[in-house]
Amino acid sequence: MSDVIKDLSELRLSYQKGELHEQHVNADPHEQFLGWFNSALEAKLHEPYAMSLATANAQGRPHVRTVLLRGATEAGYDFYTNYDSQKGLDLAANPYAELLFYWPELERQIRVAGKVLKISVEESTDYYHKRPRDSQIAAHISTPQSGVIESRMLLQQRFQALHDRVEQQATLTKPEFWGGYRLKADYYEFWQGRPNRLHDRLVYEKTENVWQIQRLMP
Repeated sequence: MSDVIKDLSELRLSYQKGELHEQHVNADPHEQFLGWFNSALEAKLHEPYAMSLATANAQGRPHVRTVLLRGATEAGYDFYTNYDSQKGLDLAANPYAELLFYWPELERQIRVAGKVLKISVEESTDYYHKRPRDSQIAAHISTPQSGVIESRMLLQQRFQALHDRVEQQATLTKPEFWGGYRLKADYYEFWQGRPNRLHDRLVYEKTENVWQIQRLMP
């Protein structure tokens, strides 16, 4: 079988859509995040709330996957998963993580890093009951998340069995092994693609409880 792509060095784009100036950004990085995030929503991008979540285990081995942002407030950035998933196990051993939002149509990227804590049971339960009913059922049978299963058919059978069993049940109980996490940010980087790879990169870091903005080399 021959390679379709002979030389990846030939594949590149020139970024032309925007720029990022210190005097034009918000002094509060969360407000700057919301401004960019709302622009992505208004542009009707495909799942602009999808983000890469990077974690590492106790040995420092990294794991990254795509999850969905389910809350963004001054308190932090929320996502939901199984506590027994790889990300849950990583966070139990090493509570620091990083989020990455990449919107190629806008030639923008945001990194958000910080410490991750579990969301309260009450808040997780409230969100669980906002999910579609079939998603609530799926949460019950998806343990251990990322565990090996014999076949797709077996997974579908488990789903259907529980679906039939709770058909007359008005409200489902949130699984104990499922819930939310909140990343409390202590670092932000905003990236805007620029021509000739002279990209704009502004970082926010806290010094004595005050956010400081610095420009990074591209």
